[in-house]
Amino acid sequence: MSGWLSPDSATPPKMSAFSRYLPILDWGRRYDRQMLTSDLVAAAIVTIMLIPQSLAYAMLAGLPPEIGLYASILPIIAYAILGTSRTLAVGPVAVVSLMTLAAAGSVAAPGSAEFIAAALILALLSGLILVVMGVLRLGFLGNLLSHPVVSGFITASGIIIATSQLKSILGIAASGEALPELITTLVSNLGDINLPTLVIGVTSAAFLFWVRKGLKPLLMSLGLAARPADLIAKAGPIAAVAASTIAVIVFDLEAKGVKVVGSIPQSLPPFTVPLIDLALWQQLAVPALLIAVIGFVESVSVAQTLAAKRRQRINPDQELIGLGAANVAAAFSGGYPVTGGFARSVVNFDAGAETPAAGAFTAVGILIAALLLTPLLYALPIATLAATIIVAVLSLVDFKTPLAVWRFSKSDFAALITTIAVTLLAGVEPGVVSGVVLSLALYLWRASRPHAAIVGRVPDTQHFRNVRRHSVITNPHVLTIRIDESLTYLNARWLEEFVLEQVAEHPDLQHLVLMCSAVNGIDASALESLEAINHRMVDAGVQLHLSEVKGPVMDALQRSHLLEALGGRVFLSQHQAFDELTAKVNRGDQPPLPVPPPSH
Repeated sequence: MSGWLSPDSATPPKMSAFSRYLPILDWGRRYDRQMLTSDLVAAAIVTIMLIPQSLAYAMLAGLPPEIGLYASILPIIAYAILGTSRTLAVGPVAVVSLMTLAAAGSVAAPGSAEFIAAALILALLSGLILVVMGVLRLGFLGNLLSHPVVSGFITASGIIIATSQLKSILGIAASGEALPELITTLVSNLGDINLPTLVIGVTSAAFLFWVRKGLKPLLMSLGLAARPADLIAKAGPIAAVAASTIAVIVFDLEAKGVKVVGSIPQSLPPFTVPLIDLALWQQLAVPALLIAVIGFVESVSVAQTLAAKRRQRINPDQELIGLGAANVAAAFSGGYPVTGGFARSVVNFDAGAETPAAGAFTAVGILIAALLLTPLLYALPIATLAATIIVAVLSLVDFKTPLAVWRFSKSDFAALITTIAVTLLAGVEPGVVSGVVLSLALYLWRASRPHAAIVGRVPDTQHFRNVRRHSVITNPHVLTIRIDESLTYLNARWLEEFVLEQVAEHPDLQHLVLMCSAVNGIDASALESLEAINHRMVDAGVQLHLSEVKGPVMDALQRSHLLEALGGRVFLSQHQAFDELTAKVNRGDQPPLPVPPPSH
């Protein structure tokens, strides 16, 4: 039941359709004081975490730090209204920030007005792409990127991001989108290390790593309960920001070469209209599509994981609309592309967020910070923000998955390693493209080589299993091939060749049965291959039979001429087919010999 009506009321069809696109109408009508309290607490925790992250990720994207704050206000509210996840925290994230830097950097210098305009266009384009995909219910397209490929891309991106931030930790210049160029420029400028910056950066990173792993156990050993200890530990970046900012002021470290954030405007998010330049839009269209797809895959993975923990569900198609609206809102409020962040969402979940209203309250907290607190951030060292990014993204680097994938599937491992290598050596966009191409290529390769097995009957049962895996009963005159995939143009030729190869290896064969229990569909190309197989069997004096054909497949076959020309029968069960055909060959009944073609 959705909308404002009571459970006993009949929901008008228009309200059901309307509330599908406005999930707030579903959870909003049940909102109560307990939910409000939980959401406010969660929002306070996430706001504290999000302020330094927003500044850091904006600078990672090559943008002024305030744009990170702007991207954390209206986009969050838009998602709270239209998104289906109760705990997903939307805003700037590391991978999308890096992709924004790569895409906008291809048309303008980072930090320039043209660069900011390109970032707004990327937000608008990716938002529109997501909305259109959601309206067309294309949420399933997120499945085209396999998990190993996504894991490889995120791992490689984490390594690139962490490496790119070393320049701010060391206080030196470095550039490049790929790992070789980054390392080369870092090494060449090591002689310019700024010692105060290095001390701040290393100290902040060490503190943040310790806070992540060691502060919670320490607080619990002092008698604090687990949940408060965990929430305090999550607020560690604020302590690093405060301590390093105070150090810069007290010791006048800016005069000693320590780079600081500087002046941040105290203002509401501005109303911005993305530049209407068709040539520029065309140039940024493909990067925007990649940002949309990667952002959606990352976001929906987090949302589904957290929803499952509370036995809730999300709607991937509506998630597309919610994330698309968030990006459109970013484009018109001075932001840049956003998506659901893993770390923030987990904190939001652990802090007890009950509904998307927690996100809206977080947006209010960020708005207050943008209006009142930005003067306090003037002396915030860039090195501290770099340390914040490094600690956050290194949690994305996963070296366990490649080992697990290697043991499970060599082809998936090859795709994962290729994605990592291309991303590290060539940059983010080539890495994303290679990941998409590899995912599709792997799917097509697997679909073109379906699993098929020769089966026999398990003794004293009516079950049929693979002859290579089980001790089963077979008959040299009756061959059963179980097809374990739907039949399409991708695998039709393979099936034809496989069947003819097996028939050639059984010279005494009289009956061939195709067991179709796992065949859920058949297209015109596969039908043509079945007809070709049937003609070949007739020519060879072998009867072709089908068994366990599902209803929709039988409906399709009845609209064709295959059943009329079929040399054998269609059996309801494989057990019936094996019993009747075995009895037939034991009686000595031979299939009719092929009629020779008329002589001319």
